[in-house]
Amino acid sequence: MLCCMPGVACVPALLVCWSSAAFIISYVIAVLAGHVEPFVPYISDTGTKPPESGVFGFMINISALLASITMYIRYLLIEKQNESSHFVRSSCNMFTLCVGLMGCTGMGIVATFQELAVPSVHDIGALVAFGSGVVYITLQSIISYKSCPRWNTYFVCHIRMAISVISCIAFIPMIVFASKISMTKIDWTPGEKVKSY
Repeated sequence: MLCCMPGVACVPALLVCWSSAAFIISYVIAVLAGHVEPFVPYISDTGTKPPESGVFGFMINISALLASITMYIRYLLIEKQNESSHFVRSSCNMFTLCVGLMGCTGMGIVATFQELAVPSVHDIGALVAFGSGVVYITLQSIISYKSCPRWNTYFVCHIRMAISVISCIAFIPMIVFASKISMTKIDWTPGEKVKSY
């Protein structure tokens, strides 16, 4: 099985490194080009204008692919462990994979449709990516607890659940504040009036 092959564990590490590089590189290019302020811009702002938009789109699409592969490997691993332990229903594992892949699709949409070019599609992609991500992380945490103590330690389960709780808490203000604003441009001059939509 793929999940038992040597070297498969490098895929999640590659995902983290590649995704971090995507955000850092597009941020550096955007700041050096003067397209965003250096102090904590929105991630999407750093991928709105060329040339950083091309780098952002390309690298985030690769991240979505790597995330899909990682989730599929996790699905196979749980299926293999479940053969001897029967700690979770196979349909639950499949549902969790589908939710995760839906989040990866949302990530691809965010990368492909820039924030200011097609804002409604970009926002829907972000909602799908983050919403599915929170649900996926929570479901994986529950599966981890069900597989204890044979396949996981309680320490790992507690860490996963803490990440799930933090993700859920962060998702709520994201929805609230995203619904209150409608951005039509990044560059503002002092005294410029904001258009309300």
